[in-house]
Order: sequence, then structure tokens, then C-alpha cells
Amino acid sequence: MIGLPRRSRALLMGLILFFIGATMYLRSENLAAATPIHTYFPHSGIQLERSEVKSRADAIREAYLHSWNGYMQFGFPKDELLPMSKRGGNSMSGWGASVIDGIGTAVLMELPEVVEQQLEFISKIDYTKCEHQISLFETTIRYLGGMISAYDLLSGPYSSFIQAGKGQKNHDLVQSLLRQSVSLADALKWSFNTSSGIPMPFFMLDSKWIKSDDINNIAGIGTLVLEWTRLSDLTGDPQYTNLAQRAQEYLLKVENPEIGEPFPGLLGTNVGLRDGRFLDSYGGWGAMGDSYYEYLIKMYVYDPQRFRRYMARWIQAADSTMTYLTSVPDTTPASNLVFVGEYSNGRSVALRGSHLACFIGGNFLLGGQVLDNMKYNVYGLKLVEGCRATYAKSQSGIGPERFGWDANLVPSNQKEFFQKNGWYYGGEIDYRLRPEVIESYYHAWIVTRDDKYRQWAWEAFEAINRTCRTEHGFTSVSDVSREDGGKKDDKQESFWFAEVLKYLFLIFNEEGIQSKENIGFVPGKKQKWVFNTEAHPIRIY
Repeated sequence: MIGLPRRSRALLMGLILFFIGATMYLRSENLAAATPIHTYFPHSGIQLERSEVKSRADAIREAYLHSWNGYMQFGFPKDELLPMSKRGGNSMSGWGASVIDGIGTAVLMELPEVVEQQLEFISKIDYTKCEHQISLFETTIRYLGGMISAYDLLSGPYSSFIQAGKGQKNHDLVQSLLRQSVSLADALKWSFNTSSGIPMPFFMLDSKWIKSDDINNIAGIGTLVLEWTRLSDLTGDPQYTNLAQRAQEYLLKVENPEIGEPFPGLLGTNVGLRDGRFLDSYGGWGAMGDSYYEYLIKMYVYDPQRFRRYMARWIQAADSTMTYLTSVPDTTPASNLVFVGEYSNGRSVALRGSHLACFIGGNFLLGGQVLDNMKYNVYGLKLVEGCRATYAKSQSGIGPERFGWDANLVPSNQKEFFQKNGWYYGGEIDYRLRPEVIESYYHAWIVTRDDKYRQWAWEAFEAINRTCRTEHGFTSVSDVSREDGGKKDDKQESFWFAEVLKYLFLIFNEEGIQSKENIGFVPGKKQKWVFNTEAHPIRIY
């Protein structure tokens, strides 16, 4: 195995042999009959009282309202709140990203007054005008995904929740979500007008000015298909899914695999807009690659008939990850941790990871459940534990943006920390209100029903509440290696509403429409919903 010392290779080989043995007995492709993971893994014994679970759900709802009220007071209608300077900021096109990113969570929390505020605002956005640079990727996952999800929720299981006593007005507001989704997609679709059909990643809407070096990355190309396909399915207009799927073809079948596919199913990062050929061989499950792999299995969940090829590519990527990128720290007592490295220069694997890549445990658990393949479940839980260690052993209780476990690259002032904990802080030690570790806790809890994952999620929330909470909201912090989190960096990201608070709420909520309707992933059953990468639940076709 590349980059691993002999003792680590032996430990890892034993783990992989277990995966293979489990797979021989448990492989199946019946989506509706996934094998319960608790059949094979003992329960931790941790059991939370029902009253405690409810109080935690209430605390998370309060955190949402605290964040929302601060945004409305000082940030609205801009994209996000800057809670320390008590003003708004526009980093996401200036259309009010926090409103659109936040509406789905407000619906699930059953906050009617907040939802009505959000609907009124969304119905009046003019998506044909924008003075700011647009990211097609971010606009798709936050705005388009947020509006489509809200439409799916409010025209479906939550229709009576928002329309009771309001009659035609709220019905029209719900319908405006779909109308506005079409308006936004129509404003964005010209970005696909390249010789290859691969979209331009950045542009100015009014002038059609392009900020690009004629390249896009695989996340920017491969994280459009869920939202654009759902829009086609809702409207009956195939142009949207056709655009996204045409671009995706260059990733499903790589034109120059000697460069673009260093391991089976694992791709390079940057692709040329002119001809769709890969320009490099570095990558992994972190930034600029992450959600491409995430959507491969999620598209299969969305529609197994149309997107079976996506599932096959996910299996390739997952198996290559297990074979080539898996790594364990060469320290004791942390040698039971499992991490996933990054690759560069073809097949050279670097022993470093990121908070962004920590969604991988949850993604493997999703894949293991829908494919009824226990090896992915086992591996996913091990990855959840690895990322959890970056939280549990951090002085603040929050994991850093970047971390490593290469014994040859440990900073001199962290050698003792590394020997004890199996990882060290990377060059970026801030926390940006990211959701990925909590997202994986959600999947681990749903799959195992072991309350230890709820407890881990609560410990993460307590640490965030302690270090990131301000008088008017929550903010990113500069240094998680300090108990107080370091300097407060003055930005409440819109995905704080969409992802962190949503996953936390879903972990603890046992009441209301969300609980009755099983909004989210349900092991062992045919799925009704799938989350986009911004945690917006999309109704399955």
C-alpha cells in the first residue's frame, strides 16, 4: 500500500480482509432490503432519555432562531451576517443566500413565521440581475437546491403546515419557489455554452463577463446534476438535466485516463472547458472533488434506473479509496484510527486530510445501505471515528480545517501531541462553521441507532456554541487548537443554517411532521428523499 509503514500495512490489510469477508455474505443490490448494521456491531450501551433528546432538539432550534434574528436585524437582505461588526456581507451573488439556505431548516423545525418571511422575500428576487460575480457551483447548491427543496417540502408533507389559515396567498408563495427556480436556471444556463458543454465556473450575469482560465474542477462540473435533473422532473422540461448530464459525461468516461484517472474511479481535479480533457492527476475527497463523488451514489438513490452508471462509478471510486488511499497513523495508541489521504503526481499519496473531506464517512454509510454491502458500512464507521478524533482531541472540541498524520512531517511543537493522538494540526487551524463531521454523525446515527453518535453530535454542538456564539449569531473562529477557539472571524456562513443546524436537528428531533414523514435517509426502505450537498432534502423521482 502506497505511503504506509510496514506495521500500518499489516493492520490495514487485516481490516480490508474483514471487509472482503463481510462482503462475500452481504452483497446485494436490493435498495429496499438493506442489511441493518446493528446486526453486526454491538451497541455502545449509551442511551439518552427521551426528555434529554427533546431538550437538545429545542436547544438547536433556539440556536437557529438566535442566528436568524441576528441576520434579520443586521444582515438582511444581504447574503450573510457579519455578527461582530453588526452588518451584512455579500459573498454569494447578493440575492440573500442565508434566506434561501435557511428556509428548509425552518420548515423542518416548523417555524411558520420565519418560513413566511422567507417565502415573501424569495418570491420577489430578480434573478436576471446581479452586480456580483456568480459561482455556478455555489449558486446551484445553495439557491437552486434550496428553492427546489423548499418547494418539495411545502408542496408535499408540509403543505398544511404553511397554508393553514392563509389560503391562496401562501399557496401562491409556495408555487413561486418553482417559478423562481426556473428563472434562476434560465439565467444560469448560458454558462454551459462552451465548445465541450462543460460550464464556466465563474461569470458576471449582466455583462456575460467570464472569470475563468478555461478550466473547471470535477466538483464544479459534477455537483449540478441532482438539482438540474430535479428541476426538469418538476417542470417536464428536459433541457436542464440534459445540460448537467452532458457535462457529467466527461467525468463518467474520462477522455485521457492516463492523466485524469490515476486510480480506477478516482479522478484528477481540473478539466479543460474546450475539450473536456483532464489537466492534472491530483485530487481526493476534499475541496474541488468532494461532492462529485458524493453525487455519484446520490443520483443512484434519486433514480436507480436512469443513473445506474453513476452507481458503478461510485463503487469504483469507493473501492479504490479503500485500496489505495486508506491510512492509519503509525503511532500508539492511535493506530486504530483510519483516515483517507490525498493524491498528487499520479499515484503518490499524501497523509493529510481536511474538514471538507470528513463527509466521506457518511457517504460510505449511505452507499453501504443502498447497495446492501457491509464493507462500505464498516469502512464508513471507521472513517467517522477518524474524523471524530480531530474534534475529541482538539483543545476547543472542534476539528481544524486541515490536519495530517505523516510521522515524517510532524511540526516540532506537535510531536508529543501526534504521538498521543495520531494526528496533528495542518496549516489551517480555523473552523468555518462547517458541517461535514456532524453530517457523518447523522448518517452513523441513522444507520446504527447507537446514541453514542448523538452524544458526539451534542459534544460538537456544545463546543461550537461555546466558542462560536456571539451576541447576535454565530461566527467562524481562527484557532481551534486554543480552548476558546481564538479570534472570532466575523462571518456567519449561510450553510450554518442549511447544514450544521439541519443535521443536528435531524439527529435529535423525534416529533412533528419531520419525524412522522421520515424526512431524510431511512435505512432498509425505499428512499423518498435525498440530500443535496448543501443538505437540502430533494424529493426522489
